Amino acid sequence: MSRYRGPRLKKIRRLGALPGLTNKRPKAGSDLRNQWPFEKKEKKPYLIRLQEKQKLRFHYGLTERQLLKYVRIAGKAKGATGQVLLQLLEMRLDNILFRLGMASTIPAARQLVNHRHILVNGRIVDIPSYRCKPRDIITAKDEQKSRTLIQNSLNSSPHEEVPNHLTLQPFQYKGLVNQIIDSKRVGLKINELLVVEYYSRQT
Repeated sequence: MSRYRGPRLKKIRRLGALPGLTNKRPKAGSDLRNQWPFEKKEKKPYLIRLQEKQKLRFHYGLTERQLLKYVRIAGKAKGATGQVLLQLLEMRLDNILFRLGMASTIPAARQLVNHRHILVNGRIVDIPSYRCKPRDIITAKDEQKSRTLIQNSLNSSPHEEVPNHLTLQPFQYKGLVNQIIDSKRVGLKINELLVVEYYSRQT
């Protein structure tokens, strides 16, 4: 299944706030979550698990295959699978740029990376899924276009709080990864256990 490129408001009306997908908000009274035919009856456990999985997928902008791959990696790692899964997703380069405020959404961050505007430890990285590590230094390429794109994003959200595992130096167009994120500080309201359970029941 390919990455979603359709109407973004449609997804947040169904699934709730997905800050990584879009910074737009539905108009008051236009929430469609209570208009699903399923919502009139008590939700079935499968539907609840599916919706949590879809939240994760659309927020981080993943394909179904990519998310399944992350779930399998998390399942083989030490620690709770759900928490490891969130940490893996949060440490992606495109998400780090979004959490720093250097991109307004994760799709915008992915475009910055794909167009080679971003350096990690002084080297161009054009892979959005690049897994950042503690002490990584993320900067804009030393070109006016790259810095202008990032400055526009910083100007549009100047009061957004940068999470504790990151440090932003806006005047240098630089971000620092201090540590692996605590899964409790993930920028999405999600029950990751239901996501893991969803995939465990598919196999």
